[in-house]
Amino acid sequence: MAKRTLKDIDVKKKKVLVRVDFNVPMKPDGTITDDTRIRACLPTIEYLIKQQSRIILCSHLGRPGGKVVKELRLAPAAKRLSELLRKPVKSLSDCVGPKVEEAVSKLQDGDTVLLENLRFHPQEEANDPDFAQRLSRLADIYVDDAFGSCHRAHASIVGVAQYLPAVSGLLLEKELTTLNGLMRNPPRPFAVMIGGAKVATKLGLLENILPKVDSLLFKKPGLRCGIIRE
Repeated sequence: MAKRTLKDIDVKKKKVLVRVDFNVPMKPDGTITDDTRIRACLPTIEYLIKQQSRIILCSHLGRPGGKVVKELRLAPAAKRLSELLRKPVKSLSDCVGPKVEEAVSKLQDGDTVLLENLRFHPQEEANDPDFAQRLSRLADIYVDDAFGSCHRAHASIVGVAQYLPAVSGLLLEKELTTLNGLMRNPPRPFAVMIGGAKVATKLGLLENILPKVDSLLFKKPGLRCGIIRE
C-alpha cells in the first residue's frame, strides 16, 4: 500500500498541521479515563519536535453537533499531552480565525499547540471547503495521524489535504502496514473480532473481510461474544 509518510518529506522547522484522534473518554470534570489514543500519537509528535517543526495539532472530541460544549473542550487533552512530553502544550480556544492564526505565528521551533475541538464548527463534518482552507492557512504541511477517524470525509481529513502537501503520520503508517499484511497474507487460522454498537457502519468492512477469514466474531457492548462464521 504505497502512501507517502512523514519521513518522506522535509518537515524541519516547518509549520505542520497534524490531525490526531484525541477522542478520549473523559469525565464531566475533565478527567481523562484512558489516554491510549494520546499515547499512540507520541511517536509522530516526538519526531516532529526533534525536527524542530512548529506543531499544530487538531482533533475532534465527542459529538457536540456544531456547537461549543464546555465538557467537550480539548484543554484536558493538551494538559495530558504536556505531561507525557514533559514540555508545555498550549491549548487554544478555537481552531480557526485571527486569534488562532496569531497564536500559531508566535510558535517557536519545536513548540506544540492543540487547536480547540474541530466539531464545534458544523463545517468540519460537512467538509466545507472554506473551513478546510482556513485550517490549511495555519501550516506548510499536513500530516494525518488519526487512524480512528481517517475514513471520514471531514474538512480536517479530506479537505485540508487538497490545499497542503499531505502525508501519513507514524501511527497511521504502522496501522496501514499491519492491516495490509493481514489482508494480503494473514497467519492461519485467521480470526477477526468486530466490536461496537453501530453495526450498520461496519457492513462494508464485513463484506470485504468475510472471504478472507476463518472465524468472524461479533461483540456488541453488554453482550457476550458470539461466533458469526467459522
